[in-house]
Amino acid sequence: MWEYISIVFSGYALMTIAIGTVAGVAIGGMPGLTATMAVGLLVPFTYTMDPTLGLMLLGGIYCGAMYGGSIPAILLNTPGTPAAVATAIEGYPMSKKGQAGLALKVSVVASFVGGTFSIFILLLFAPFLAQQALAFGPAEHFLLALMGLAGIISIADENSSLLKALIAGLLGMIIAVVGTDDMSGSQRYTMGLVELVDGVDFMPALIGLFSMIQMMEMAGMRYQSLDTSMLEKTQKKEPLPKGIGKYIALGSGTGTVIGILPGEGATIAAFISYNFSKRISKAKELFGKGNPEGIAAAEAGNNGCVGGSLVPTITLGIPGNSVAAALMGAFIIHGMIPGPDLFTEYADRTYPFIISMFVANGVFLLVGLAFAPYLARIALIPPAIMVPVVSAFAILGSYALNNSVFDVYLMIAFALGGLLFKKLGYSLEALILGLILGPIAEGGFTQGMIIGHGSPWIFFESNIAKAMWLIILILLLPPLYSYYKLVRGTAKT
Repeated sequence: MWEYISIVFSGYALMTIAIGTVAGVAIGGMPGLTATMAVGLLVPFTYTMDPTLGLMLLGGIYCGAMYGGSIPAILLNTPGTPAAVATAIEGYPMSKKGQAGLALKVSVVASFVGGTFSIFILLLFAPFLAQQALAFGPAEHFLLALMGLAGIISIADENSSLLKALIAGLLGMIIAVVGTDDMSGSQRYTMGLVELVDGVDFMPALIGLFSMIQMMEMAGMRYQSLDTSMLEKTQKKEPLPKGIGKYIALGSGTGTVIGILPGEGATIAAFISYNFSKRISKAKELFGKGNPEGIAAAEAGNNGCVGGSLVPTITLGIPGNSVAAALMGAFIIHGMIPGPDLFTEYADRTYPFIISMFVANGVFLLVGLAFAPYLARIALIPPAIMVPVVSAFAILGSYALNNSVFDVYLMIAFALGGLLFKKLGYSLEALILGLILGPIAEGGFTQGMIIGHGSPWIFFESNIAKAMWLIILILLLPPLYSYYKLVRGTAKT
């Protein structure tokens, strides 16, 4: 093992990891430029590099991008990645209260701990955990998506309408079924548009519903009402909130477990972690208004997927998510077929790659802590400068995904519709959650029903499924009961 550590801590390797990580943070911080895109585009360029250094570069980009998405989510209510939507729910309200520096600090520390924990688990238990992940079939994947969709209930706090949150989530799921049915091959609600055959891409929707709406609202502001004295205090003196550690631990464990399951992603991990944190918090009334506990859980869960997603990828050749699929392509390009041989015949490349991701997490921790005071000042930029700059990046990000002008129009349509939706009191977070998780739930449900020959009992048969139903009930019953009491009390008055 010391031989592999010495490879990672050589001069060229450290420089490669640092470049990849910083680039990943920058890419993750730009809406529309995802980790999947960055890794996928750079895989061919690593062909001429030393295989070990090439994998380290891609690993650094992966780690950095998963954290980078939280920066614009906190400062501008503009998630750089879909998983950062959960972070924006608490991060942006903290930024508006002048606590941007504290929110960024909580985010980077939680991301570091979540990422480091998941990679540690990858290093020690990858083969064993990969075998356990095979016990998850379509029925269990459907229930996991359902668990993530339970976050819609958490998004609706006591001051908002639960019914409106559910309608928003349902609308998101309806939009998600536009396109080609994976099972039958038939086209649904495409209105004859070739661009919708593959469905509605959620990144233009995400950019429109968060970036552009926020910019349209800021366009009507002449000055921003931020408490600059509190901002200065947060940047220089304020420590991490007490008791934040248990929420980071909760997110780290949840994100790692969900990341290990093939096909699942950081978005589900972030929302389930956020949902869990709200259930156990003693300050539930602060959620949605700027609670660092939510940021800690969501970011730890988000980055916990990094190591978790690589468990089935490098041991079974089954990508944990889209970024892991791109990384698997890099392994194959360099002649390293995922499987047991990676830990024996190619151990001199695989173990340095895994160890390098510990270094990558340390790099973005240092970058995040060092630049948090300066990043926090972005919240003070006048709207006259902020609006055109962010809008230009939003349009560029929407176009760059598929080099499609249609995606730009789609982003604008979501922005205009979302603004009206928000003015009517509906939850944009619930809408985007339904849009992202809807297809995952549909795929698991359809495949489960086929395997079960049309019987719904397949979703209750395994012990894993029964345990997941119990968790779903635990997540749903308390907020539903609280809402019932609120409605009943209102009716009496």
